[in-house]
Amino acid sequence: MIKVGVTGGIGSGKTTLCKEWEQMGAYILYADDLAKKLMNENDELRSKIIKVFGEQSYDASGNLDRSYLAGQAFEKGRVEELNELVHPVLWENTKLIEEEKKREGVKVFVKEAAILLNNGRPKDLDYVVLLLADEENRIDRTKDRDRTSEKQIRNRISKQPDFNELIHLADFVITNDGTLKELKNKSQQLFKKIIEQT
Repeated sequence: MIKVGVTGGIGSGKTTLCKEWEQMGAYILYADDLAKKLMNENDELRSKIIKVFGEQSYDASGNLDRSYLAGQAFEKGRVEELNELVHPVLWENTKLIEEEKKREGVKVFVKEAAILLNNGRPKDLDYVVLLLADEENRIDRTKDRDRTSEKQIRNRISKQPDFNELIHLADFVITNDGTLKELKNKSQQLFKKIIEQT
């Protein structure tokens, strides 16, 4: 099984690339989606979040209050605190899913995460793909997608690493400053290249 990490800043095109690869037969693990699922369903993690961030972290129905938690993390400078709670559980579950997919005979396993290179290059990956895009393009895309303000997006970007400084950790770099069609073509070509190399 080929293991690939896909990373890049908010609005850089990670999801578009992954959706293309999914159609070409890859299994994609979206770290953000899995983290949200675990924050809702993992009792131990829920308890820790409530202890650190308060009862307001979950609504009356017991569902994660994402806007409250995002406000705590990004606007109050508590991203690291939240990551310290979520990441160990996230990577433990990722490992289990990875093993399950290997048993199922999946050929390409992709881990999509903005935080992929935060502690250097993960040793278990065969390839790392980094998506880069001009900051203004990223802001415009994210505004359209998330219906959030430019200020909120800039705040989130400021909390992410400068991905231009992480190029040396990647095997492939895709610059996504063109059209959606161009990104899809680049994604398809890269997937074929990775398959051919192994």
